[in-house]
Amino acid sequence: MRKPFSKFLLTILLAGIAVCLAIISVPREKRWSAVSDQGYLNLLREAHSAVTKGYVEKPDGKRLVRGMVDGMLASLDPHNAYLPPEPYQEMEVQMAGAFGGVGIELGMKDGRLTVIAPIDDTPAFRAGIQPNDHIWKIDGTPTHGMNISAAVKRMRGGKGSPVTLTILRGAPPRQLTIRLIRAIIKIKSIKAHTLEPGYAMIRISQFQERTGGEFRQALQDLRTRSGGVLKGLVIDLRFNPGGLLGSAVEVVNCFIGDDADSTLIVSTRGRLPDANQAFHASLGNKEPRYPIVVLINGGSASASEIVAGALQDHRRALVMGKQSFGKGSVQSLFPLPGDAALKLTTARYYTPSGRSIQARGITPDIEVGNVAPVETNGMRDERIRERDLENRLAPREREPVVKEPPEPPHGGRGEPDLARDYQLGRALELLRSLSRLREQGLAPLP
Repeated sequence: MRKPFSKFLLTILLAGIAVCLAIISVPREKRWSAVSDQGYLNLLREAHSAVTKGYVEKPDGKRLVRGMVDGMLASLDPHNAYLPPEPYQEMEVQMAGAFGGVGIELGMKDGRLTVIAPIDDTPAFRAGIQPNDHIWKIDGTPTHGMNISAAVKRMRGGKGSPVTLTILRGAPPRQLTIRLIRAIIKIKSIKAHTLEPGYAMIRISQFQERTGGEFRQALQDLRTRSGGVLKGLVIDLRFNPGGLLGSAVEVVNCFIGDDADSTLIVSTRGRLPDANQAFHASLGNKEPRYPIVVLINGGSASASEIVAGALQDHRRALVMGKQSFGKGSVQSLFPLPGDAALKLTTARYYTPSGRSIQARGITPDIEVGNVAPVETNGMRDERIRERDLENRLAPREREPVVKEPPEPPHGGRGEPDLARDYQLGRALELLRSLSRLREQGLAPLP
C-alpha cells in the first residue's frame, strides 16, 4: 500500500524541484524588468485578491490596504509616511502652532501624568495650575495608565468648551478640582534673551506658520531693550528639527537683500513642475549689519539648515557648533480620502551657492562642541545624521544655482546659563571680539 503513495510523493517532490529550478534559472532582474508599470499594479491587485479570498481568517480590509501603502513608502527614503487622520491633524496643529485647549506642558514623573509648566496667559496659567501638579482625573476619568497623547486628546477641544481637571498637589497630596474653559492656545516658536547689554540671542525651536512674524517682533523687542542698538546676535538653531520652508525664508529675509531683489535664499528641485522654485529676498528695510553667530548641532535639520546655509553663503553670519543633520529634502502633503494624507519627498533643496546638504549637512565655520553632552527635552546630540538612515536619498554634487523656477541647555523658561552652555558662551565671546574689531575698523563683515 505504501509503494503507490511513495511513488506519488516522489513525483510531487520532483515536480516541486523542477518548478524551483525553473524559477531560479530565470534571473530576477529580467523577470521584474519585463513587467510594466501596469503589470506591477495588476500584480498588486492579484496579491490583494489572493489574500482577501484565501487567507485563513478574513483580513481587515482597512488594515490590509494601509499595510500595502506603508510597504510602498518603506521602499522610499525615511521621510515619507502615510498619515491617518489623527497624526495628520496633529501635524497641522504643530505647524500652525495653535490649538484649542487649556495650555499645559505635560510629562510623566514616577509613572504619573505631571504638569511640567502652564503656558503663560492661558486658562491653566490663570487658574493657578503649577509645575509638579499631578493630574489625577480629566472630566472624572482617572489618568492612571493613560499616556500623554491620550491625555492631550482629552484636554484639547473647541474654544469655549469646558473641561474639569482633578489634581493632586504637594506632600501629603491635596486634592483640587479645577474647571477650565478651553481657549485657542498659541505656541511660540521663538524665545529671545538679552545675554548682556547690546548682545542678545533668539532661540527658534521649530519653524511654524507664525515664526517669521515672531522673529521680527523679537528683534524689535531686543533692540528696544538694548537702547535701540544691537552689537551682536546669536541665532540658536540647536535641536531645531525644521518645519515650514516659507518661515525659514522669512527669517533669512530679515538680514539679506538690501542691495538687490534677486538675492537667492534657497532653491528646490524635483520632478514635478511645482517642485522647482527659487526663493529670493525682498527689497526693504533690513537689520543693521551687526555680527551674527548661528549655533547648530546634529539636531539641526531641514529648515534650520536652510537658514544656516543661506546666511553662511551670503557671508552674513558665522556658523558655530557641530555638523548639522543633513536633511536636504522637501516633503509635501497630499490629502487622501478619509481625512488622511501622504507625506512625500518631492524635491531637494539647495543653498544660494548651489550646495546640496543632503546626507552631508552644514559644516560650521567654527567647530565647537560642548564640554559635556547637552540634553534637551530628553534628546542628546548623539551624532546620528541623515547619512545614517536607511534608504535615505543619495547626496548630490554641487549643482548650478537656479535663478528662476529639544530646548537648549538653559531650558525653555529660564535665562541662558552661560556657565553651563559652553557653545553659547563661545558664541558670545566671538560676538564681543567682532564688535570690538569693527569699532576699530579692523573687522570685515559679518
